Amino acid sequence: MTTAAEAEKGIAQHREQIDKLDQEILALLNERAGHSLTIRGLKPFVGEQTYDPAREERIFERLENMTEGPLRGEDIRDIWGVILRVMKEVQA
Repeated sequence: MTTAAEAEKGIAQHREQIDKLDQEILALLNERAGHSLTIRGLKPFVGEQTYDPAREERIFERLENMTEGPLRGEDIRDIWGVILRVMKEVQA
């Protein structure tokens, strides 16, 4: 049986891990935004539109197939939908 003290210690440990993951996720999102900006700048040279709904759908499908849970496909679409929207709005 878990005591209150053990539970508090467990919570603190998990929160510490979450804080580390948040830092890593933020760094990766900023890196991703940099790549998105570069691609946006290159698209006119190859005659591509800035927004490519087919590419977005491929991203969703690829990520849904990769998830091992507990996030489900619809969760992935919700999260990445926001990420992709923000990436389209990021200014250089």
